[in-house]
Amino acid sequence: MQEIIILSTDRREGLYDITREVEQIIRVSGIKEGLVNVYAQGATAAIMIQENWDESVQTDVVNLLKKLIPRGVWLHDRQDGNGDAHLKAGIVGPSETIPIVNGKMGLSTWQNIFFCEFDGPRQRRKVMVTVMEN
Repeated sequence: MQEIIILSTDRREGLYDITREVEQIIRVSGIKEGLVNVYAQGATAAIMIQENWDESVQTDVVNLLKKLIPRGVWLHDRQDGNGDAHLKAGIVGPSETIPIVNGKMGLSTWQNIFFCEFDGPRQRRKVMVTVMEN
């Protein structure tokens, strides 16, 4: 089963929690044991599993990536000014695969799924969710 999550982002860089949307897709699928793959469509976005108890972790992730990969110094910036966004998305990666156990994701208490925006704001970002049964 495949579904698309559509979201809009309100800043250039940020993490957006999509865990509830993925949970709903799994619930609708009826799959009790298997895998769910969450994939960001777009070369300047990514998917990350991270803590959601405290927003400081998400802010720290964005700030770390800004320090490691600054804006305005990359060859690709000559084309459209987003060379850093491509590099950040490539390092974080476009997808995560999570086991499904008893109809629920096998995430720990503090793990959530985040869509990572590195070139926003955007009106329409797509995340493909594929649920597979064992």
